[in-house]
Amino acid sequence: MTWKFIARIAPLAVLLVSCQGTNVDLPESWNTYRNSRFNFEFLYPSNWRPFPLPDNLDGRAFRDPENPNCEIRGWAEFAQLGTPPPESTAKPLNSSQPQNFLTEQGETGQLQVALNSDISVMTLTLTQDNVSYNWQGRCESEQFADYYRFFYYIARQYRLPPDENQ
Repeated sequence: MTWKFIARIAPLAVLLVSCQGTNVDLPESWNTYRNSRFNFEFLYPSNWRPFPLPDNLDGRAFRDPENPNCEIRGWAEFAQLGTPPPESTAKPLNSSQPQNFLTEQGETGQLQVALNSDISVMTLTLTQDNVSYNWQGRCESEQFADYYRFFYYIARQYRLPPDENQ
């Protein structure tokens, strides 16, 4: 019984210990991506390379020039509760899911971390006026612990437009 408990807890302990330090420093110089269609914004390091803008102008992605398998992206989409838009990477909006994250702006959202064998992902989802606002940091799983605090910092800086209903 003790070995089963250790086998279940060991991966979590390794992740938590490895997240305490980071090999990725916060950059000295930042740029701000501002989305003209949905009016959200997020920081990105000034030396990161942008992906081409999508035709629908729903967001933008940036890649680390020193680690091309590491990227951040932010996007928004109109959403119906419980139904993901076609070809969406976001999960359906579920108002019953607990909000577990607070941005510097004071907006609450849901932060999820998916640790996979090849690529691991941190995803922030915020909703306002039937729009799903999303931010994501992703990299190879073996490097995720190095990028965790960096991703978390950027997610905290994500900004929504002023809420018209307040």
